[in-house]
Amino acid sequence: MEVIAIDAFAVMARKVAYALLVILGVATFAFALGHLSGDPVDAMAPPDASAAAREALRRRLGLDDPIVTQYGLFLGRVARGDLGESWGQRRPALDAALDRLPATLALTGAAMGLALAVGVPLGLASGGRSRGPLRPLASVVILVGQAVPAFWFGSVLILAFAVERRWFPASGLDGPRSLVLPAVALGLYPAAMIVRLLSVTLADVRDQDWVRTARGKGLRERVIVARHMAPAIAAPVLAFLGVQLGFLVGGAVVVEAVFAYPGLGRLALGAVQDRDIPLIQAVVVVVGTLTVLSSTAADLLGGSIDPRAGDRRSASAGASTW
Repeated sequence: MEVIAIDAFAVMARKVAYALLVILGVATFAFALGHLSGDPVDAMAPPDASAAAREALRRRLGLDDPIVTQYGLFLGRVARGDLGESWGQRRPALDAALDRLPATLALTGAAMGLALAVGVPLGLASGGRSRGPLRPLASVVILVGQAVPAFWFGSVLILAFAVERRWFPASGLDGPRSLVLPAVALGLYPAAMIVRLLSVTLADVRDQDWVRTARGKGLRERVIVARHMAPAIAAPVLAFLGVQLGFLVGGAVVVEAVFAYPGLGRLALGAVQDRDIPLIQAVVVVVGTLTVLSSTAADLLGGSIDPRAGDRRSASAGASTW
């Protein structure tokens, strides 16, 4: 038992170390983004600023230091939660990003809940042995979910249910009804991927020896799925959801722009248009850190549910690239 506990701790420590390394990579990318997007002085200084004023601004921003020194200072500020002041909003960039984060998390949570509500039953029906009416529907969801762009689907939803029938608001955030249309537009793709992932995982698991043994004992297929196959199915699905949560936060840029939703994605779009580099860096760091943390937490949780999940990562990878 002590050996098993030590091995589990080593695996957990390795995954946490990897997560910290990826977060460092995210911060490095944010730093590089600020330098690759042009001279910050050009964005901040007035067009008629003198050379002396531009040089003074450059010194105040620390841009006259060597690039290695700037990088070290930037990492130190990130560790302290200081990403500078937003040039457009004139307040700490991290505060501006975190203020919009709850609205985006509400949207992504609703989209993920919808994706699970649609994807799990259809995925189980698609990967099961029975051929019911849900199997053709599952194929349609997979095809449409991966082929239809979110911005086009969102525009169709606005025309059909906000303009023509006025069932839901077309824009903004005013109560739970405002989440319905953007959550449907954002949740279509992960729903399709969950259907595909469950179908592939079930096809891989149902032919294992331990499943055939349970079936040979005369257990019903429903009992076999619930008691024996569920842990094996849950692990890759949790790993996928952990990664997909971060992707949904990042992918909400398009959906939030279509629905004029006041979330993190729309903030990032406005920051890019205004060349607000500190705000762009803050959004990149927040979204990247959230993606890494959710993915690591889901990976650890999936491993605790079914330690054999690592042997079936190929099935999950195959589903995610189908």
